[in-house]
Amino acid sequence: MSASDRDLSELIHDWNTLEEIPGPRRGHVELDDETLRDGLQNPSVQDPELEDKKRLLHLMNDLGIDSASLGLPGAGPKAFEHVKALCEEIRDQKLNVTANCAGRTMVQDAEPMVRITQETGVPIEACLFIGSSPIRQFVESWTVNEILKRSTEAVSYAAGEGLPVMYVTEDTTRADPETIRRLYTAAVEAGARRVCVCDTVGHSTPRGAFAVTKFVREVVDATGEEVKVDWHGHRDRGLAVANCLAAIEAGADRVHGCGIGIGERVGNAEIELLLVNLMLLGWSDRDLSKLPEYCEAVSRAVEAPIPRNLPIVGDDAFETATGVHAAAVIKAAEKGSDWLADRVYSGVPAGSIGRRQVIKVGIMSGRSNVAWWLRENGHEVTDDRVAAILAAAKQSRSNLTDEELERLVSAS
Repeated sequence: MSASDRDLSELIHDWNTLEEIPGPRRGHVELDDETLRDGLQNPSVQDPELEDKKRLLHLMNDLGIDSASLGLPGAGPKAFEHVKALCEEIRDQKLNVTANCAGRTMVQDAEPMVRITQETGVPIEACLFIGSSPIRQFVESWTVNEILKRSTEAVSYAAGEGLPVMYVTEDTTRADPETIRRLYTAAVEAGARRVCVCDTVGHSTPRGAFAVTKFVREVVDATGEEVKVDWHGHRDRGLAVANCLAAIEAGADRVHGCGIGIGERVGNAEIELLLVNLMLLGWSDRDLSKLPEYCEAVSRAVEAPIPRNLPIVGDDAFETATGVHAAAVIKAAEKGSDWLADRVYSGVPAGSIGRRQVIKVGIMSGRSNVAWWLRENGHEVTDDRVAAILAAAKQSRSNLTDEELERLVSAS
C-alpha cells in the first residue's frame, strides 16, 4: 500500500491526547526569551558582542518570540548602553519582539529603564524581583513587611513613570501561600499588571508547577484587575520544560526560556524545546524554520557548544546508525512520503525545523544503511561494495565518517 492510499495520521495513536488537556488560557502562549539576561548568568558563557546580541534579537523576532529580556541596565555603563542600543534596534528595524529588563525591587534599578524608555521611545517592561521564600527571608533577615515595603515602592515608581511592570518573586515555588497572596495582591494594587512565578532553584515538579501557578492565577484574578501570569523555571532537576507546560495548563500566559538552555547554574528551560513542544501540542503555529540557525547563533555568541545529543538542534537529534531503525526510515521514504519518513522513528518531525533524517553507517548498522548512503552520495550499490563497507563498519568503534566511507568506495 502506498502512502497516498490512506490517511497517514491514522498511523499514529496519540496517547498524549487521550485525556483532554487544558489549552492556553488565551489561545496564544507568549514566550519570553531570557538568553541575553538570565542566559548570561551561566558560569561558563561569555557576554556577546553587541552585534551578536542584535543578531539574536532579529532571530527571536523571526521565530515569533513575543518578548526578550535585554539585560540589567542598572548593572553598569556597558549594560546600560547595550540595552539602549537593543531598544534602538527594535525601534529602527520595527521588530515585533518587545523589550523587558530585570532589576531589583529598588528605585535605583528601575530608574535606568525609565531613562532608556524616554530616550528611545521603546517601552521597557520592568521586571522587578525580590526573594519570597521562608529560607530566603531567614538568610537575608527580611520580614514580609519589609519585602512588601520595598516591592510597593519600586512597583509604584516604575508604574508611575509609565512603564509596564511585572512583579517577580524569586523562589516562589518554595514560598508559603499567605506570603504569595500578600505580595502579589500588594504589587497589583501598586500598579503591576503582570506577575512572575519563579522556580529559581529548579525545585518544582510538574504537579508543583501546576499547583502554584493555579494558586497565583486565583490570587491575581481576585484583585479584579486584568493581570497576566508568567512562569520562569530552571532545570536543576531536569524538569524545566515539563514545568512550563504544566504552568500553561494551570493558567500561565507567558513562559520563559533561553537558547540551548543556558542560564544560572545548569540553566533555564530550553526555548527551542518550548517552541517545538508548543507546535506539537497545537498551541503555536510559529514558523520554526530558523530555529537551528538561532541556536547556532546563541552557541557562537556566548561560546557555549551545542551538545551533540541535545534534542532538536544537536547533531545527533535526527541521526541513526541502527540497522532496524534505518531500515524503517528507508522503507517509509520508499513509500513516497516525507511525512512518513519523518515520523516512523522520530517523535519530532525534522522537517518542521528545516532539518532532515540522516542515516549513518556503524557497528549496529545493516545492509540498508550502506545502500542508502551509497545512493545518497551518487555511488553504485553492489553486493561486494556493500559487504566491504559493512565489514569495515563492524570493526569500527564509532560511526564511519563520510571521508572514511569514500575511501572504502574507492578501494572497492
